[in-house]
This record gives sequence, structure tokens and C-alpha cells, in this order.
Amino acid sequence: MSKESGGKKQPKAIPVTLSTRIRLARNLRQFPFPGRAEVAQKRAVLSKCIDAMSGIKGLNNSISVEVDDLSELDRQILVEQHLISPELSQVEEGSGIVLTQDRSCCIMINEEDHLRIQVLRPGLDFSSVWKHADEVDSGIESAINYAYDGELGFLTACPTNLGTGMRASVMMHLPGLVMSKNMDKVINAVNQLGIAVRGLFGEGSDANGSIFQISNQQTLGESESAIIDRLNSTLESLVRQENFARDKLLQDDRTRLIDKMSRAIGSLKTCHLIQSAEAMDLLSLVRLATDFGMMPDKFRGLADRMFIEVQPGHVQLSAGEAIEPNQRDELRAELLRNQFLRAPLLDLSSHS
Repeated sequence: MSKESGGKKQPKAIPVTLSTRIRLARNLRQFPFPGRAEVAQKRAVLSKCIDAMSGIKGLNNSISVEVDDLSELDRQILVEQHLISPELSQVEEGSGIVLTQDRSCCIMINEEDHLRIQVLRPGLDFSSVWKHADEVDSGIESAINYAYDGELGFLTACPTNLGTGMRASVMMHLPGLVMSKNMDKVINAVNQLGIAVRGLFGEGSDANGSIFQISNQQTLGESESAIIDRLNSTLESLVRQENFARDKLLQDDRTRLIDKMSRAIGSLKTCHLIQSAEAMDLLSLVRLATDFGMMPDKFRGLADRMFIEVQPGHVQLSAGEAIEPNQRDELRAELLRNQFLRAPLLDLSSHS
């Protein structure tokens, strides 16, 4: 089934946007939704979907695995990397994932829907993300029959996904709006436009590190390109507001802001016990300092990487075993000290 290509105009790809994701919800005809299916039916769907994906362009060098074959730690790491949902990590039987070697595409099987096709890219890149997702979707559709209605579009377990079944989203770093206490106003405003704002790990999660997921809520009555265009327009406004908030903070409360960023660097260089939420807030300030040009650009990439590596599952992966929370706090601190030991003082020459 042909679908329109992604949006016409992209907001400027600046450091505010960490990553882009498109997710397509799809279901097979003649099978009940996963929440209503027997284990045997879920296993039949799992087998059928995996068979349909063999040889599909866009899924080269992919691996498939059943969720119940993964350890609890493996599942947690996949959640922290935003490759699977917390809901899928809790499923006991009949679910699986297909994951490309570069981890840019992950397909969840028998989560809320039979298929959740996800494509992810760093930065702001709806064009290539949509192209890849559409390519994979069309390839799967050529091998199996999707549940589709002429008026309602793709049929999904949750009515909010009817139509295109598409969720387009970005991960954004918005410390200016958070520190200026304008984030609640922004969330209320974009909600009126049919745009959802959530925390780092989706619905119900906290926005640690001033990181937010911004995504469309409406999937019915709009084409894929219209959804992406509308989301792009909102993102352009968010970027402008974030940059304005940052500039105003630097102008009106410069000393306090510089003090916060300097203390963050000092804490990361010297901490001996630290929880993941605090670590992310400190990394957020390092990233902000880099965006202001007060630290070398390489520290932006380091902060982005450490946002994931300070999560509990990744800390346990570094330990090589499951460890208790207090041990994780100690190891997390050691990992951060090693990464930021030689971090320089802020360069204030361009902001004097």
C-alpha cells in the first residue's frame, strides 16, 4: 500500500534535538490483538512475522530473538536504549524482536500490537527515518496481510493509533525552558496542538536531564507527511523558545547559570556515589555548557552517550553482573570520574 513521503520542511538540525524516531503500529488479519490472544496464537503470529521479514530490504544483517530468551538485564538494557518498550520487557511468552546490527531499526512483535516497526537516528532526520520505516513496512506488507479498513486505516489495539498507526517523535534537550520554569506552559500549549510531551522513557516517566520526548498524538484523518509537517512546525517553535530561554538566562542570571554548570563539572570529576537521576541532571548542564561554546564539542557527544550509560542496566553491564543499587551508585560515580577527569574549566571568553 502506497503511503506519502515525509514532511516538506525540516527545522534546523541543532544540538537541541538528540534523536528522531518513527514507529508504525501494524496488525495481522485473522488474528486477535496480542492482549486478547492465546499463547499459541501469539506464537503463530511471531513465527509468521519473523518469516515475513527474512530478506526484506532495510533489515539486512538483523537478528531475531524471543523476549523470554533474554535475561532480565538484557531486557533492561534494550529499554534503556529505547529499542523496546517497558511493556514488552515484561511479556513472558510469545513475543519477540527483530533488530538490525546497527540498531537503527527494531521491530517489536506482540507488544500491544502484532508489529511495532521502529526506526531511530541520531539528531533531527525525519526524512531518512521515514524512508527507512516505509521501506520496511512495505516489505513486510508484501509478505503478510495487514488488518486495514478503508475508512479507519490500519486497525490497532488502541483506538488512538488508528489510521496511519504512526508515532513520529524526537528526543529534545530543553534545559532553558526547565530552568526558566516555562516547561509546563509549553507542554500545555503543544498539547492543544495534538502534540504529546513525555519524559525520557515515554509515558509516565520523569524528564531527568531536561530530556523530553515530543510526538504526535493524532494518527487518524491525516497522512504521514501531514503529521510530520505539523510536528516539524511545533519543533521549530520549541527550538526558538528554548534558545530564547537560554539566552535570557545567560543575560539575566549569568553568574548563577555559570556557577551551576561549573559545579556540575566539578561533581562529575569528583563524585563517589551518585544515582542515575542526579547524574543525568549534571550531564544536562555539561551539554548546555557545550552548546554555549564554553566546553569543547566532544563533551556534547560524551554527555549524550553517558545519558544512556549511567542507567541502571548499563551500569550492571559494566560490572559484568547484577549488583545492588548502592553498588551501582558507586560504580556509576567511578565511570563518570574516569570520563570527566580531564574535563577543562568553562571557557568564558566568548560570554564575558
